[in-house]
Amino acid sequence: MKIYTKTGDKGTTSLFGGTRVPKYHIRIESYGTVDELNSYIGLIRDQEIKSYLKEDLIRIQDKLFTLGAVLATDPNKATLKSGKSRLNIPVITEEDSVYLEQKMDEMNQKLPPMTHFVLPGGHTTVSYCHIARCVCRRAERLTTLLLSQEPVPQEVLKYLNRLSDYLFVLARKLTHDLQAEEIKWIPEKL
Repeated sequence: MKIYTKTGDKGTTSLFGGTRVPKYHIRIESYGTVDELNSYIGLIRDQEIKSYLKEDLIRIQDKLFTLGAVLATDPNKATLKSGKSRLNIPVITEEDSVYLEQKMDEMNQKLPPMTHFVLPGGHTTVSYCHIARCVCRRAERLTTLLLSQEPVPQEVLKYLNRLSDYLFVLARKLTHDLQAEEIKWIPEKL
């Protein structure tokens, strides 16, 4: 399989199902941002963190590929009126979001209560989590914009929302594990 196809040389690309769209299309921006997020999660996984966290991140990366495939599919070709899939693509499910919630609950049990917003930083690994969280929020915003124009499965938006929360909790957990300083944001009094 060749990596280059030359079919995008004029500024268009194909969705799964064959529909061609401009490379600036909001659908492309949405799944491109999910791809960027997946790369940042790979960067977090490459750090010196506990093996069970690396396993969780691999599972998340797998789900992000699924989510990207959903977003890269022409919604008019994705399902029949009967609800059966025309194209053989996986889906994001309620259980995928519940998994993130369970992992957040497990991490939060070992963390001090949060009383203030915290400034991103304190350790490089923690900073990578905050960058990934911000990219996840951007993916969520772009996917919400896409939803205003075309159908997007609700579970996709829900998963992105949960994942940004997960990345925040992971940043706090890693701050704790790495014994980094968590700096609270305390607004200046006027």
